[in-house]
Amino acid sequence: MRKFLIPAAALIAIAGGSVVIAQGAATPGTKDVAKVTGGTYAVEPSHTQIVFAYDHMGFTNNLGVIAQPTGTLTLDKANPAASKVSIEVPIANLTTGIPALNEHLAKPEFFDVAKFPKATFVSTGVKTDGPTGATITGNLTIKGITKPVTLDAEFYGAGANPMNKKENIGFVATGTIKRSDFGMGMAVPVVGDAVELKIIAAFQK
Repeated sequence: MRKFLIPAAALIAIAGGSVVIAQGAATPGTKDVAKVTGGTYAVEPSHTQIVFAYDHMGFTNNLGVIAQPTGTLTLDKANPAASKVSIEVPIANLTTGIPALNEHLAKPEFFDVAKFPKATFVSTGVKTDGPTGATITGNLTIKGITKPVTLDAEFYGAGANPMNKKENIGFVATGTIKRSDFGMGMAVPVVGDAVELKIIAAFQK
């Protein structure tokens, strides 16, 4: 799978925000897997984003973000294969940074947001890949159409959030889907059929 890298500046520009980076400070979260504990976590919506990228007429590789999903992660540290994740994605939160394009993607030929305001992902299996990686299989539902998908996930960090003292854990997952599988959009190859996904997932116990 061809992977794409999205600069932080691009995500900030899409969100219309700004960022301040503290220099020389140790981060609360670390990549130490020993800090991960099992149990049930909720999606931390303020720091979870689904980023998608697609080819536009062979000219550009455009992207958008859908933010503030909800859901749960049940993490079985002793038996990672038994872990489960379930996510609801509010399509109305989709933004490309271009208002006219946001409206276009909300129309019936694409996401049909008025009729299908949410997409869902429910895992069906987890296979570990070393101490920090995993392959997650599951069912993705968009516009009422359900298809199997595979995500490559990597542990990003864990630790206590100093603001509320709750345990947090984060992952980055990547995958590719076909928009034609979900009845979306313009004829291929005017707009590419393959849609690359990068999921920045934060969970809080």
